[in-house]
Amino acid sequence: MKGLKYALLSLCVAMTLLVAPSAMAAKSSFTMGIVLEPPHLDPTAGAAAAIDEMVYANVFEGLTRIDKNGAVKPALAESWDISADKKVYTFHLQKGVQFHDGSKFDAADVVFSFDRARSEKSVNAQKTLFKPIKSVEQKDANTVVVSLNQATGSFLFNMGWGDAVIVDAASADKNKSNPVGTGPFKFKKWVKGDRIELVKNDSYWGKPARLKKATFKIIPDPAAAVSAMLAGDIDAFANIPAPETMSQFKSDPRFKVVIGSTEGETILSTNNTRGPFAKLKVRQAVAHALDRKSIIDGAMFGFGTPIGTHFAPHHPAYVDLVNKFEFNIQKAKALLKEAGYPDGFEAVIKLPPPSYARRGGEIVASQLAKIGIKLEIVPVEWAQWLDQVFKKKDYDLTIVSHTEPMDIGIYARKDYYFNYDSPAFQALMKRLDATVDVQERYKIMGDAQRMISAECVNGFMFQLPKNGVWNKNVMGLWENSPVQANDLTEVYWAK
Repeated sequence: MKGLKYALLSLCVAMTLLVAPSAMAAKSSFTMGIVLEPPHLDPTAGAAAAIDEMVYANVFEGLTRIDKNGAVKPALAESWDISADKKVYTFHLQKGVQFHDGSKFDAADVVFSFDRARSEKSVNAQKTLFKPIKSVEQKDANTVVVSLNQATGSFLFNMGWGDAVIVDAASADKNKSNPVGTGPFKFKKWVKGDRIELVKNDSYWGKPARLKKATFKIIPDPAAAVSAMLAGDIDAFANIPAPETMSQFKSDPRFKVVIGSTEGETILSTNNTRGPFAKLKVRQAVAHALDRKSIIDGAMFGFGTPIGTHFAPHHPAYVDLVNKFEFNIQKAKALLKEAGYPDGFEAVIKLPPPSYARRGGEIVASQLAKIGIKLEIVPVEWAQWLDQVFKKKDYDLTIVSHTEPMDIGIYARKDYYFNYDSPAFQALMKRLDATVDVQERYKIMGDAQRMISAECVNGFMFQLPKNGVWNKNVMGLWENSPVQANDLTEVYWAK
């Protein structure tokens, strides 16, 4: 009996040693909370940042990609050569790449994607990125030659945007509901109003993902987002919509709190051809009536950097124009009177779901009321905002964060939803596109910032912070957002 006991004990120890590593293995699934549900999942056919936030680098890839530091890195192009005049780019493609449906990736897919994006019928939200392209030619299966009309200093960076990802002709028209890319994750399921699921692509051509499954859980309500984090229902919120709870999470040892920067210029978007807002002095009055500190304190609980133009403060070309239109109620009233509105006027402000917009809109309405501008607040869902405001331009004012990288060029688009049409600014952007020298580019960027600030195209309020909260054992998430992405390609659990 004694020998049997020892034998059984030894067997139990052995089984424990065998089972223990498996029981202690790191998790392989991950759930991230997001505020906005995307209108669809095709980054080449929509302006909503929520699309890229899910599929950029995870599902879809471009010739180049932007890394967590904002640098241009190889992606589907393993390397490239640039001609002496900077007008011809020869891209050498990765070999052995397949789309998620098994289709082979080659140079023909690049030609198709770029020609599709720049065609007259293109629905690409960033079609101007492809405007410098003169031709796209397949040299062989693994080589593409892109010729430009003129040297374009930002070309490689632009090709790293989500709008420039490479798609397959056979599946392109279905990517809105069933995205097929070449990335380390494959699309699995979209439960509308609830979640989007991705799974690991076991046939990925590059460094494989460490996660087997990733879920984006849609939680627009700030209180619900906090509750879900505290309950452990989600593992991370890259940008939690309740900045007032950051100190609470900091004091909880279960979580890691990371305050980073984004490319999100948060602005009081203005319809420059709508009623009183067509007058410069009215827009100047609005600029003087905005108390940025109060907006940041009230809507963001102190998180956010004041801005006086549409440009990220962390960029070396940034010009600090915050004090150009300082908070001054009396000056604002005087300008409104000069514009022909001594008693003010009524207008409508449409506010999308993000808390910075809903909370910020209440504060802005209170501030503008002090100079006689009475705003009717109209909350709209994200799909409504995209349709009414962005597409149809049916609005007076709205609040939104523009999270695209280096996007000051949108002010050169005559048909953009601001309705700002300045030949001088358009000429400035043409000069920028044709300039390769870095310092000269920075100078032009500075002139552009001053121009839109002087014309008060929009009410420039603050740079959106990246208030990240995630489980302390989650590794590999981006701390900053140089592009609008939740890149999960290097995410893993420490234990």
